[in-house]
Parts: sequence; C-alpha cells; structure tokens
Amino acid sequence: MTAPAPAPASRRVLLAAPRGYCAGVDRAVIAVEKALEQYGAPVYVRHEIVHNKYVVQTLEKKGAIFVERTEEVPEGSIVMFSAHGVAPVVHEEAARGKLATIDATCPLVTKVHKEAVRYANEDFDILLIGHEGHEEVIGTSGEAPDHITIVDGPHDVEKVTVRDESKVVWLSQTTLSVDETMETVDALKTKFPLLVSPPSDDICYATSNRQAAVKVMGADSDLVIVVGSKNSSNSIRLVEVALDAGAGAAYLVDFASEIDEAWLEGVTTVGLTSGASVPEVLVEEVLEWLTVRGYADVEIVKTAEESIVFSLPKELRRDLRAEAAELVADK
Repeated sequence: MTAPAPAPASRRVLLAAPRGYCAGVDRAVIAVEKALEQYGAPVYVRHEIVHNKYVVQTLEKKGAIFVERTEEVPEGSIVMFSAHGVAPVVHEEAARGKLATIDATCPLVTKVHKEAVRYANEDFDILLIGHEGHEEVIGTSGEAPDHITIVDGPHDVEKVTVRDESKVVWLSQTTLSVDETMETVDALKTKFPLLVSPPSDDICYATSNRQAAVKVMGADSDLVIVVGSKNSSNSIRLVEVALDAGAGAAYLVDFASEIDEAWLEGVTTVGLTSGASVPEVLVEEVLEWLTVRGYADVEIVKTAEESIVFSLPKELRRDLRAEAAELVADK
C-alpha cells in the first residue's frame, strides 16, 4: 500500500510590528502637505523630505519641488528643510537667498545637533559614527566641522586620531544598526578608554524598535521582504539585521511589483516589514501580492508599542508668503 503524500506545509507571513512611519517622518510629510494647503504650490524642499520614492513622487504631484541645493530655490520662495537636518551654513544660504524657511528636521536629529554644539563648545573631539555622505551626517558635521571626525563603522577606528584622549565623545547617526554601532563604540573605547558617551542613545527609538522586531521575525523566516528605498539607511539596515538573525534570504523593495516570484521557491514563511519612511499602503500592496500566491495566513510579530508624536514645525503657524515678500522687498 502506497503511503499518502505529506500535506503541504502551511504558508504564512510574519508581519513585524512596529514597522513603517516613525514620528519624525510622519511630522515631516504632514508638514509638506500642510504647507501646500496653507501657502499653495510651489513649496520647495531641500533634498528628499524623507528617503522614500513613493512619498516623494506623491508630494511632487501635489506641488512640492525637491532641489539639491538652496541656490536652486527662486528668491522670495518658501523652502523646507528635510527630516534629516541641515548644517548652519544652509540656513545662512536661505537668508542670503531671501527665502522663508520651514525646518522639518526630526527632533531626534536636532538633539544630536545640539549635543555636537555643546561638546564642541567644551572643546571635545567628537567621533560621529555614521555613513559618509548621508544627509544627516552632513548636517550634524556642519554644526562643528573643526571638532567632528566621521567614523564609518568598526573598520574605521584604527585610523582615528584625536588631540586629547581625555576629551573625546562619540555621537551617532540616528538610523544605524544598533549592534554595529555598539561594536564601533566598543572598538573606540578600547582605543580611547576615557571616551565619553552621549547623555542618551542617539539611535532613534523607531530604528531600534524596527530592528528588534526583525530580529525576532527573521529567526523564523525563510525569506524577509523589507519595503523601503535604496537610499534609506534604516531600511538597508533592516535587511542586514534579518540576515544576521538567521533569515534564509532578505531583499529590499520599493513596491510589490519589484518582488521576484523566484524568491518564493521552497519558502514557507515570509517575514515582512518596512523602513521608518514607508507608508503603510506599500506594505498592504505586498500583503495582497503574497495572498494571491498562497500566503494568506498573517501573524503579527509585535515587540514594542509606539505612542510618540511630534508637533508640527512652528513656522506653519505664520504667514510665510508674506514674510518671503518682505524679505525680497527689504533688499
């Protein structure tokens, strides 16, 4: 008698929570929308307001114009600074250009800027752990360029030099891998035993929480899909964390249409999460895509509650069109 064939394994999706928008991103995106409602188009935004292709495209359709340099903004216009923050020199450029400004810098990034200014005023050497060329790192470095050295991971530590080993402090980009950052800090402390730590962790709560959820989810996943853009530091880190946690494979996609069906071969459990600049609609599209292919069973993997909300930039309470006109008239 022939033995019955084994029943196919149940396909499922492990959906990470928390995921998607953090408070800083939500604040920045709403700020652009409110500015367009109050002042009308165009509203210029220096750099992408957040690192997400869908968000940028959606805001462009509403009348936002994204520029790389302050000089690209016409005199007498409104310009918004992105959630990643900008250096003081950018505020000076805006003033010279007769621009009304809205600062949508995430408050947690502003905290790091203030720490940099404080330690520079106390004549510390500041070791900024972060990725060279990232907008947030450029902005923070600009607060105290003569005092800051960028350390791009543990491999960078050996070449770091300081003026006085008794006056050294580390700060970090807010969207880094928690584990890699602490590995870098440990290496720095070995080299500089008197290294001072910031008063509180610089890596933002949302970055930490999303990585923690992926660690749990990734350990049980054959495949992890991270929804996020290629220039999103925190989204890239989620792919790395998933692989480190034991996921069979992990990929970063902007949209469901970018998923390769070949990734599903032999896959029973798919882990799904999204970066801190990703709207939930994009996650829902991936869930629908997976459902059609037999992954209809969705289990939530919840590791933290998030209730933080940031108030909108105070500049939105003023008549910025009138202010911009006055700036032009004053010249």
